[in-house]
Amino acid sequence: MTEPVRILVVGGGYVGMYTALRLQRQLKAELRSHAAEITVVTPEPYMTYQPFLPEAAAGSISPRHVVVPLRRVLHRCKIVIGEVHSIDHAKRTATLSTLATEEEGTGKVQLGYDELVIAPGSVSRTLPVPGLADHGIGFKTVEEAIGLRNHVIEQMDIASSTRDPAIRDAALTFVFVGGGYAGVEALAELEDMARYTARYYHNIKPQDLRWVLVEASDRILPEVGETMGRYAVRELRGRNIDVRLGTRLDSCENRVAVLSDGTRLPTRTVVWTAGVKPAPLVSATDLPRNERGRLVCTPQLTVDGVAHAWAAGDAAAVPDVTADEPGRECAPNAQHAVRQTKVLAENIAASLRGQPLKEYAHKYVGSVASLGLHKGVAHVYGRKLKGYPAWFMHRAYHLSRVPTFNRKARVLAEWTLSGLFKREIVSLGSLEHPRAEFELAATPPPAPKDKPPGETPGESSG
Repeated sequence: MTEPVRILVVGGGYVGMYTALRLQRQLKAELRSHAAEITVVTPEPYMTYQPFLPEAAAGSISPRHVVVPLRRVLHRCKIVIGEVHSIDHAKRTATLSTLATEEEGTGKVQLGYDELVIAPGSVSRTLPVPGLADHGIGFKTVEEAIGLRNHVIEQMDIASSTRDPAIRDAALTFVFVGGGYAGVEALAELEDMARYTARYYHNIKPQDLRWVLVEASDRILPEVGETMGRYAVRELRGRNIDVRLGTRLDSCENRVAVLSDGTRLPTRTVVWTAGVKPAPLVSATDLPRNERGRLVCTPQLTVDGVAHAWAAGDAAAVPDVTADEPGRECAPNAQHAVRQTKVLAENIAASLRGQPLKEYAHKYVGSVASLGLHKGVAHVYGRKLKGYPAWFMHRAYHLSRVPTFNRKARVLAEWTLSGLFKREIVSLGSLEHPRAEFELAATPPPAPKDKPPGETPGESSG
């Protein structure tokens, strides 16, 4: 009996999940006859649809509806919850650890494969800013998004109850670093949410909250074009949001954000969204990388010069064959990632069957961005939209792209209900420390102090 072809998919994000999902369909006969097997190794048992993180943070969408459970969707794949630490493609092995290996104390294990799909995604690109590791908050995971929502409401609770004006001002100052999609959409949605929440505090007004967006370049949202970027700045500033262009964060030590223009902002909230970089795993492989640390790929989505290795998404440098100037690469965004997975799965199936491979070719059609409820900007197919039409297009586009009909229906239902009822303003910060209450209850009370000499139990010396 011939051994099955072992396909290893590293990463369960958008590219990893969709590639495995499409491979299930492309290789249905091979999987049924055990001529092929697909293993997905991922740190989390779900895929996060990141464009919905700002709305999850604002409470417009339930957190569980922006994630897709991999075991339900990839029912023909073997799902391994673990972390791949290195890949030796020359030996066709990946070194990984799982929750079980940690419990067993056996250390890392090796997993063999025949075909490799490497799609570990990206991580936040940080800089050596003093205090950032201690006080910064990221915005790439659903845990960070919900944690940030809880944190913002908690700061309003602090400001409402303190008598110290310095603590109040710091609690109500929110600094976001990075003027790309993540930073602008997160700030806009949370500012909307906090402004609405302020009506339920007797001593906080919307104008008491200070929101600051720090961007090192001279524009925000470069993907929507210069005109729409300028409109976005005007829209944000019209909502009393302080947009600092051409400015960097130099330090955030001691809960003080120091900007490159000399401004000092006492704050308890610094959100870092200043770009991404390929996941560290990419540098722990023997595969070729470019100067930015991304895997060098061909238009067929194979790793350049390497057999049986495939890549797509944020960690892959894929040539843009539709570009006018040679040498350009596809931008690491969701628009390319979702389309690359289709070509990637088809090419892997074609390779196994000895058929010719296709090139990935997709002309960039434009971008949409939300600026809060009923507000947005868009530059699509050469047309510029702003305000409600752009916001509606943003929601319609991402609703069409979120995986599975189940999630589409749930998200649409939540949007409908949120239009009929008031926003939720509850902070569930205790979710981050679920055992705190029990630990307190289980802690033995302090031992009673020794009684003075001659005093018997039940008597008082007074």
